Amino acid sequence: MSNTETEGATSSLLVVNLRGLVNTRAPVRTTLEQLSIARRFNATIVPDDKVYRGMLRLSKEHVAWCKLTSSLAEKILKTRSEKSTGRKFSEAELKENNDYQSFADLAKGLESGKVKLTNLYGMRPFFRLGPPRGGFRRSSRRQFSAGGLLGQNEELSKLVERML
Repeated sequence: MSNTETEGATSSLLVVNLRGLVNTRAPVRTTLEQLSIARRFNATIVPDDKVYRGMLRLSKEHVAWCKLTSSLAEKILKTRSEKSTGRKFSEAELKENNDYQSFADLAKGLESGKVKLTNLYGMRPFFRLGPPRGGFRRSSRRQFSAGGLLGQNEELSKLVERML
């Protein structure tokens, strides 16, 4: 396959900023702002492709990510989706302004990578989560492979459910 051909996104990633931007290098700060997760405990959903993987690799000291499942996406959309004004985003507004009948349909589209949050009319491209109930069970300063939370984290979905 040549470099000019693009591969279709087959899945999506859930990305959560766990550290904030204090004392952050400029390239990492720019990357987090491009991902729309410049604040601590903000989350977004991005396609799993080379460009976003590079952005995540650059900011791996600040974010954690995992594969997105449709059930987790539906929970996040129902509880934490907001309009651009900051008010709750409802299923009625989803039906009215976009081509989806419910949050479940949108969650399936997000999981498959066919839909981006930035393409949805009237919805913020990120979710504001709270601190996890019960606290962090691992260090939020180390990589997942070293006993922490950061980087590619298979257990992030459990943490995010406690943050909803």
